[in-house]
Amino acid sequence: MKLFHGLCAFPPTPTDTEGRVEIEPLHGLLDRIYTSGADSIGLLGSTGGYAYLSRDERSRAVQAAVDCVAGRKPVIVGIGALRTDAVQALARDAGAAGADGLLLAPMSYTPLTEEEVFQHFCAVAGVTSLPICIYNNPGTTKFTFRPALIARLAAIPGIAAVKMPLPADADFSGELALLRAQTRPDFSIGYSGDWGAADALLSGADAWYSVVAGLLPTPALQLTRAAQAGNAAETQRLNATFEPLWSLFREFGSFRVMYAIAACLDLCRCAPPRPVLPLSSTDYGRVEEALQPFL
Repeated sequence: MKLFHGLCAFPPTPTDTEGRVEIEPLHGLLDRIYTSGADSIGLLGSTGGYAYLSRDERSRAVQAAVDCVAGRKPVIVGIGALRTDAVQALARDAGAAGADGLLLAPMSYTPLTEEEVFQHFCAVAGVTSLPICIYNNPGTTKFTFRPALIARLAAIPGIAAVKMPLPADADFSGELALLRAQTRPDFSIGYSGDWGAADALLSGADAWYSVVAGLLPTPALQLTRAAQAGNAAETQRLNATFEPLWSLFREFGSFRVMYAIAACLDLCRCAPPRPVLPLSSTDYGRVEEALQPFL
């Protein structure tokens, strides 16, 4: 399986109240993803709370994941940080630990220009041999990668993929055609935003970068494989079972809901990092109800 293709599952990163990664629960989540047959593991993505962890704890998480997976699945590591030199250090750390690929979002406090983002990616690509996936996540970073910038970045050796948000007009086919016309043939175009994954995959996206697959990898993989086979009816049937969860993701943000799912399934009982608060008991009950089709 090619890197940055198929189902990439993003688990939460279990931590204690001081932000220290809890290795045993993390191993449990990773084993669950491996057993499901998902194509790759996305460690320290937004779902993994990378922005809330120190460099040392990120390194602990990467080493724990690489040791647990032991080469059986590709591990793609999020390396976003505010400073370019910090991202370069994280890229080196991930490479030294044995990661297979990198995911880079342009984090910032001061809004970034396109040239600043371009130079940022060039600088990171220059210190690692690992392939990099552009993380286009404007909802969080407030920076949107226009097609022209994606094309420019795709020409840089080592930048191999883009993780796109859902298109505002839901025209996946049009967006995929536009991006593919401007990038090299082996450049991978995938999507996040779980509630749009069925349509993205049916439209020919290369990858689903999935939040829910971090905790429910088997049903997420069933949806992925149905879409990859072009079975629209089965894909939409499976997607319908997820719709109550998609609704909660849209209402509360998937980050909060994933902590509740992990607790409901007794996979880990960690609280989200403060200042993020856990869901209320009432809303926790709604998560339990939404999980019933998967129990």
